[in-house]
This record gives sequence, C-alpha cells and structure tokens, in this order.
Amino acid sequence: MKREVVIGLEIHLQLKTRTKLFCSCSTDYIGATPNTNVCPVCLAVPGTLPVINDRAVDLAVKMGLGLHCDIQDGTRFHRKHYFYADLPKAYQITQYEHAIAQGGYLDIIAEGKKKRVHLDHLHLEEDAGKLVHPTADGRLSGAAYSLVDYNRGGMPLSEIVSRPEMNSPAEALAYIAQIRQLARYLDVSDGEMESGSLRVDVNVSLSNPDGSLGTRVELKNINSLRSIGRALEYEIARQNRVLDEGGELEQETRLWDDAAGVTRSMRSKEGARDYRYYVEMDLAPIDAKPDYVRRIRESLPEMPWDKRDRFVSEYGLSLEESQQITEQREVADYYEEIVKAGAPAAKAANWMRTEVQRILRDDALDITEFPISARRLGELISKVERKELSNTQAKDVLAAMYGEKLSLEEAMKKCGASGEKMTGGALEAVVEKVFASQPEAVDAIKKGADKKGAKVKFLQGLVMRETRGSADPAEVARTVAELLK
Repeated sequence: MKREVVIGLEIHLQLKTRTKLFCSCSTDYIGATPNTNVCPVCLAVPGTLPVINDRAVDLAVKMGLGLHCDIQDGTRFHRKHYFYADLPKAYQITQYEHAIAQGGYLDIIAEGKKKRVHLDHLHLEEDAGKLVHPTADGRLSGAAYSLVDYNRGGMPLSEIVSRPEMNSPAEALAYIAQIRQLARYLDVSDGEMESGSLRVDVNVSLSNPDGSLGTRVELKNINSLRSIGRALEYEIARQNRVLDEGGELEQETRLWDDAAGVTRSMRSKEGARDYRYYVEMDLAPIDAKPDYVRRIRESLPEMPWDKRDRFVSEYGLSLEESQQITEQREVADYYEEIVKAGAPAAKAANWMRTEVQRILRDDALDITEFPISARRLGELISKVERKELSNTQAKDVLAAMYGEKLSLEEAMKKCGASGEKMTGGALEAVVEKVFASQPEAVDAIKKGADKKGAKVKFLQGLVMRETRGSADPAEVARTVAELLK
C-alpha cells in the first residue's frame, strides 16, 4: 500500500549568550570540568529565584523574525514537570501556551524543488544537564552507573517546531541545513550538531488510507545530518514493514543506534497532560512591544536566501555557485569585496570555489582566518582578466602570497610574474631547452612524420608550461616553427 511519509521536526538551538538563561553562570561548558559552571539557581537550591537573560530574548526574537514569525508581547514561562537525573528541579522552565514567536515559514530547496514549510512556533526554554553512561564498548545501554554533569543545565535554548509538512528525508535535511545557516547568519548560534549546539527531535509517521496522520514516532539521539537521513530511512522502512504485516505502531520515543543502523524503543511518548504544565509565577511576562520588535528587525542582516537569489540576478552566478558561496555569511561578504575590488564576478566565484576553498580545506581554516585580503585577491584576479598574468602565474602568485606571507607585488617578483610577456632571445632559449628534452619528437617533425601536427602542438604546450604562461601562445607557435626549420 502506498503511504505518504509525514515528518515534523523540533530543532533545539543553543543561543550564543555569555551566561545562562536564568542565572549568571558561564555558558562555556565545552571541555569544562564537570559541575563547575553551576550556582544555587541552576542547581535548584530551595529559595533561589530565576532572572531572565535579556540577551537570550533578543536572540530568540531575532531568529523568530528571520523565520517570518509573529512576535508575541506578554508571553509567559511554564513549568514542565518530569523527573530525570539531569534536571535537578524535577521540572523544566519552558514556554508552553505562550510562545514568544508564533507561525512563520521557511522556504527550502530539496531534490531540485522549492517547498514552503510552515512553523507552529518558536519558544524559549532552559537546557537540562548531561548524563554520561560509561560503558566499555560505547554502547547506548548496559552501563553499571551514570554520571551527571550540570554545567549544561540552564543553557538558553530556542526550540523551533515545524508543522508536519515534510515528506522525505531529503526535505528534512534541507530544512535543518537552512535553519542552521540562518542561525549562523544571524549570529544567534554556532549550530554545531557535534557539540550539541543544534539538536533535532524527529517526528515521523505514515499517512492512513483516508489521508489522516498515522501514529507518530519520535526519534532522538541523532547528532549529524547524515545520521538523521539514515535514521529516517530506517524508521520509514520499519513502519511500513509493521503495517504491511498487519501490526500496529505505538506512539513512542525511539533512540537511533548509529553503530547498528537501527532505531530502538526508549519509552512510550508522553502527552502534554503527563507534564502537568502550569505558569511559572517567579518570572514576569516578557515585554516585546512593537518598538522593541522594530529595533530587532532593523538590526537583521540580509537573509541567506535573499543573498543567494541576489547573487544569481546581480552577478550572473548559477544557483549552485550562489548556494556554495552564500552558505557562510563571511564567505559571501569576502566574495563581494573581491568583486568591489574590480574582479569580474564569474572569475571571482570560480577562484572562491576552487583556489580559496582548497586552501581553507587543506589547512582547516575559516575564511576569517585567511591572511589574504579580499581587495588584494581582487587585484590579482583583475590582472588575469587584463591578461597581465596567466592563470598559472596567478596561482603561483597566490601560493606565494599565502605560504610566504608576501604582498601581491613581492609575490609577483618572486614568481617572475612581472606581467611582461617573454619574447625574443629569452623565449628562444626556452624553446631550445624543450627541444633538447624531446629529441625524438623534434627528429620526427623534421623528417615529415608529423602529418597532423600533434607533435608540434605537444612541443608548444611544453614551452607554455616552461614559461608558466608568460609567453604569448601565437609567438610561441612562431618561434617553435622557425627553430624547427
């Protein structure tokens, strides 16, 4: 039976604040000694009171506006009750009925098609601590005991809840990637899944024959885009298999075992009633008046999808080129500075996607660490466009500028790339050197055995390579022909 896949996502973004959501403890918990970034508030000592972090509110509103949400004034926090070892209060402070951002949407491109995914809401909440389960072989279960680190407890999170409108793993991955890109453009979060700054709960079901949603299963413990894709593929196949065999699906939470490539049942899925929500009376409503929202809106940069489309229309880039260059805001800004320095847009894009990206990848650098300014690189590319340098020479110059920290002029001098063409006696000397290294080809040409001219072109190519592109191809052809007589 043909069943439609229905996917909804809950994305938890850790917000880039210096302190936690309700206290002044540091948020720099990565690598910190366990249970050192804690205080009576985030440890839930009786008698302590939470105080809202205004910066976290600003960032949540920023993200909400980027996602086309309606920002709500006077929203409240609730207590969400459940007992777990990494939650010392036995409840989590979160927004339930009154999320700070409602509605909204995100346009994605998946499998060559555009699609609009609507959001339900974005809300603020505190993170829980972290449980460590020591096992000898790294399995998900079987530990004799667990350790608790409360350093992460109280970290500010924005939870972005989509509507169940995605219908394939490809759409889900495109949606997550675009949320991460937006968070980085807005400098709201670093969006690193590996460190836990971005975490995703995946809800997947198969539609019933009448078109209604089937039983929803939640997937947890997925820490990379690749793993999310694998988990979805497996779970979709599992649900289809259960239904094909006449079984019934349970509404439950399942863990993804990346090593085994399977999902495993964790617990039955709780409903809102199980959490016994009620208003957190220790926190006042959040003030988000129109003037405040307008100020945040005016601080927003150009959205990544707007920049992508502008690069296509303004610079004539292909969609693929534009997507690659605008993936990171700093890379896009660097590219535009190259163009402003006079480099043709198409050539600048090619250099960014090849030479610059190769250096960044090989040396594990971020574009902000690249030592060559966009203006200087633009000048170098402009010299290629004016035929003052060949592509080969320009690459040599770039390598000298980067590797030896030379200026453009110093690198050109070192590489012998003055911009002057090699002619006359200097060119003849190079041709003679090439002839000496290829006596068989020269002899065959002189004996008339090169009817199609392939060997002549071969020698011309060797001369061009020897001159590193500093000779005019037409003059090389004439000089080779003269010296072969």
